[in-house]
Amino acid sequence: MMATSGSESPRSDEGGSFEEMFVAFAKFGDSKNAGDAITLSNSDKWFKQAKVIDGKKITTTDTGIYFKQVAKAKKTLNLNEYNQFLEKIARNKKMDVDEIKVKLSSCGAPGTSVKVSPTSSGTVVSRLTDHTKFTGSHKSRFDESGKGKGKEGRQDLVDGSGYVHGYKHAGTYDTSH
Repeated sequence: MMATSGSESPRSDEGGSFEEMFVAFAKFGDSKNAGDAITLSNSDKWFKQAKVIDGKKITTTDTGIYFKQVAKAKKTLNLNEYNQFLEKIARNKKMDVDEIKVKLSSCGAPGTSVKVSPTSSGTVVSRLTDHTKFTGSHKSRFDESGKGKGKEGRQDLVDGSGYVHGYKHAGTYDTSH
């Protein structure tokens, strides 16, 4: 792995420097945070996104224990305290702190690493989305080609003729009487 000196921070092609990522994850979900201190929940989000928390070697329980040891009575850690937190985890879990920092630096911006695999449209999905099989009021929401009619398809428009919808002999009363 990449070894760094005390003043340099690990840098990756995908993310920014460790300090930039710290600020990004510290601000994540909290518009009032200036990015100078990170909470335990944001730290755990960062660890999960970087795949440092794997549920075996490092868990959220571990991060909670070591975070509280460094934070004492506070709820957040600044960058120097966060580095102490990382060193404590690395030492206790027998990992390289630089390896953890490289993973944290290369995970990308908060919330960007969620990879959704495309699903194949199976028979169930195609059956449920086939507009020709719709019944009742939903049948009138689509034209013959399957394109939605928009607002026109969602509203019951009154024609004012005096006949109920679907009556086939409208206008024949005068001719039969």
